[in-house]
Amino acid sequence: MSIVDNKKAFHDYFIEEKYEAGLVLEGWEVKSIRAGRVQLKEAYVVVKNGAIWLIGCHISPLAAASTHVLPDPTRSRKLLLHAGEIDKLIGRTERSGYTLMPLDLHYTRGRIKLTVGLAKGKKQHDKRAAEKDREWQREKQRLVRTAQH
Repeated sequence: MSIVDNKKAFHDYFIEEKYEAGLVLEGWEVKSIRAGRVQLKEAYVVVKNGAIWLIGCHISPLAAASTHVLPDPTRSRKLLLHAGEIDKLIGRTERSGYTLMPLDLHYTRGRIKLTVGLAKGKKQHDKRAAEKDREWQREKQRLVRTAQH
């Protein structure tokens, strides 16, 4: 079940591979995410010291959930992946000009997971072509609907 999507990632990048990662979260962050107070729009994923981190993800603290801690809404959060996946991602991002993008937050068996995409940047003409294709698909659906009635 999806919590929040990063629509901008699909607009600006070609997503080639997807990985599901766990997040290291504090209690108040889990409560806020369950309440839907999370944003991935400005977030990005980086590799630091052999670990993968989510940076810029904004989780708004709930007033009741964070009375005894000082919440930092945009702190860096460590992502949990298998060692082999981490090595593979590090190799691809350092050599091939790929970048890592957070795609969506979702629940898997009650746990909060982040889908990370191995992405390559789109050029302006690629974005225009994708938009044209999307409009054509919409028009095609409209034509099919009118032909059936």
